[in-house]
Amino acid sequence: MKITKFVHSCLLVETPERVAVFDPGVYSTLSIDALDRLDDIFITHIHADHLDGDLVKDLAAKFPKVRITTTAEIAEQLQAMGVLQAGTEPPKGVSLFASPHEHIRPYFPTEPPQEIGVHYLDKLSHPGDSHSFKETKAILALPVQAPWGSVVGATRLGLELKPKYIVPIHDWHWNDEARKGAYEQLEQDFAERGITFIKAVDGEPFELDV
Repeated sequence: MKITKFVHSCLLVETPERVAVFDPGVYSTLSIDALDRLDDIFITHIHADHLDGDLVKDLAAKFPKVRITTTAEIAEQLQAMGVLQAGTEPPKGVSLFASPHEHIRPYFPTEPPQEIGVHYLDKLSHPGDSHSFKETKAILALPVQAPWGSVVGATRLGLELKPKYIVPIHDWHWNDEARKGAYEQLEQDFAERGITFIKAVDGEPFELDV
């Protein structure tokens, strides 16, 4: 499985049979022109750092057969924009799991949005903005930094769930120096428990054996 991170929580996941994009938000550097195939788009929740409506609309226009799996509120919003592929039922090989968006009060006074967690091809789990989920596949896309969470909470969750690999997501808020230091520490912490932490570089693909 080949994975490329395109800033924050956006992942491009490729296998010989299937290509998927997760959480193409406004921070993403994903290039539509660089894609020659796209089978699925997964959007965990409605926040702009996970959903760039214009980007999704352009992806759907280039790939009219793409399947878009998301929450009911996002599906309604995208359909109103003319993106008719959006729905809530996962395609074959994909299952959804309980992964509630964390509360952000008092930083944001609003209630958390609807959110889905995605198990992809029984190999990769993407939880959106949550540290309150209880399951993972061999590859876990783990939010490592957030207004609603912390690197400590992320580390504890990763050690508890014990995936084979951890791919860090949701770290746009760090500058490059902070990210490098955090990645090195996380790599060490997880290695001591037999977990491989991937020091992902935006735009550079890596392959994982699962």
